[in-house]
Amino acid sequence: MWTEEARKQHAPRNERYPSDMTDAEWALIEPLLPPAGRGGRPRKTDMREVMNAVRYVLRTGCQWRQLPKDFPPRSTVYGYFWEWSRYGVLDRIHHELPVACREAEGREASPTAAIIDTQAAKATGKGGRARILLVLTQARRSKASSAMRSPIR
Repeated sequence: MWTEEARKQHAPRNERYPSDMTDAEWALIEPLLPPAGRGGRPRKTDMREVMNAVRYVLRTGCQWRQLPKDFPPRSTVYGYFWEWSRYGVLDRIHHELPVACREAEGREASPTAAIIDTQAAKATGKGGRARILLVLTQARRSKASSAMRSPIR
């Protein structure tokens, strides 16, 4: 039977964009955001909307100037994004969310083992760096020499 909790969990999304956060996601992220500064004018900006706008830009790859009008002003959103990047807020969020997911699944917060694919970790073939530089130099020379050819030998 459907319970009210199950209905809420499986209900269709009411967000405007696919990048908008659900209530459960916001509940995890909200405590990680810094509080409003002391003194001065009180903060009027909805931080959830700012985070939705940042996620929209990161998800779609659009320019800050093309941020839809549904979100707070682009200068406000970019200012918070820059501040959060500078002071490590986004790094903290990116660290805390996988930890919370692992703990919710009943696993340890940090993995105890890692697998490295030998193909990805393999060094370059014979010659390594010197060989790569040699090939690049030859390619540059051939382009330069073909552009500077003269009929006189």
